[in-house]
Amino acid sequence: MSESRRFFSYVIPSVLAFALSGVYAIVDGFFVGNSVGDSGLSAINIAFPVVALIQAVGTGFGMGGAVYYSISRAEKKEQDAREFVAGTMWLLITASIVMTVVFCLLTRPVLLLLGTGTGELLTLGEDYLFVISLGTFLQIFGVGLVPLIRNNGGATFAMITMIAGFVTNIILDWLFVWVYEWSMTGAALATVIGQAVTMAGGFAYLIRKKQLSFRIPLSRFSGRAKSITKIGIAPFGLTLTPNISLILINRFSASYGGEEAIAVYACISYVISVVYLILQGVGDGSQPLMSQYYGEKEEEKLKKVRNFAYGFAMILSAAGVLLLFVTRWDVGALFGASDAVTRGVAQVFPIFLLAIPFIAVNRITTAGFYATEKTTYAYILTYAEPVTMFVLLLILPLFGGQLMIWWGTAASRIFAAVLAVILKKRADRRGMV
Repeated sequence: MSESRRFFSYVIPSVLAFALSGVYAIVDGFFVGNSVGDSGLSAINIAFPVVALIQAVGTGFGMGGAVYYSISRAEKKEQDAREFVAGTMWLLITASIVMTVVFCLLTRPVLLLLGTGTGELLTLGEDYLFVISLGTFLQIFGVGLVPLIRNNGGATFAMITMIAGFVTNIILDWLFVWVYEWSMTGAALATVIGQAVTMAGGFAYLIRKKQLSFRIPLSRFSGRAKSITKIGIAPFGLTLTPNISLILINRFSASYGGEEAIAVYACISYVISVVYLILQGVGDGSQPLMSQYYGEKEEEKLKKVRNFAYGFAMILSAAGVLLLFVTRWDVGALFGASDAVTRGVAQVFPIFLLAIPFIAVNRITTAGFYATEKTTYAYILTYAEPVTMFVLLLILPLFGGQLMIWWGTAASRIFAAVLAVILKKRADRRGMV
């Protein structure tokens, strides 16, 4: 198989799988928005960072374990590879227990912290988030098993399991929200059950491949867990960064633009998050090959894969920008938003589209770093964006109000891409990839 065909055999299923994970939020927003209206859209938008945190933890541990699984197998260390799988399983179990307890007990304080206020948004948010919290185990394993499947040669199967979960989510959203009229509770149940379907497929695949393992000597667990976590911090951050941005934008918009501005960004974030995830899918889809070539010390092949990833991500970026720009006036209507919110979405959307190619550069560069154990560079790129955004949102709105919140968001992403190029050139000069 040629290098390009091998690249696309990994990346295309990964891109489709990540796109579907983003559409989960759109599906909830579509059914709730057309049932409850702007308040329902805003409530999900405010509560969704918690959903993202749960899934980011699963992604982080899953990716950390998958990277070391691939490297170990490339180095012909099969026992190490199995121990990394076992270590990942126990980390996912531990995270599920802790996060279930925390979010079930602290649902209301968390929502108040995220900016719901004490009125209808809080009530709707509680209905949604409590059910999501009860299903933490299903969500963490639903996303956490996917990197292990992909790195075990199952990129297409990972996509199939996510499609199955997505279809389940659509059917149950229609049934629970529109037919039974369970509103926010129904939307949350549909999301959780959809993730359960994906999780079941993941376990089935690993069992069939005889790669599922929970056996690891206690004396070796701490070392494996430390290595998994060290790598996982970067993909965790990449998954969570759009939602850190969501929290920041919601909090500052509440002060400068009010509930209408929050609803505008809710519509934008539902749609544009799919593009962000598609770009992450290119990076994470190419990660198994980069980690394998890194373990085999095939630097030229590794660079070739990385260059394929940059090129494909830029093509997808251009397509995403064009599609969203043409359809920007239809986005608000898709979610049942008011006329004022629909107009606001169309007017603001081009600012966010400007940053998409820069996000592509950041995503691919970061994935290349954590795929090859360059964790320090990966951390810098992952967390530079939200830190820069926070600083800009503290300053810029003082001079231009809500409009400068939108521009500050785009500026932070452009800055992160410039930093990615600088770090990449520095790494290449040192013989790092």
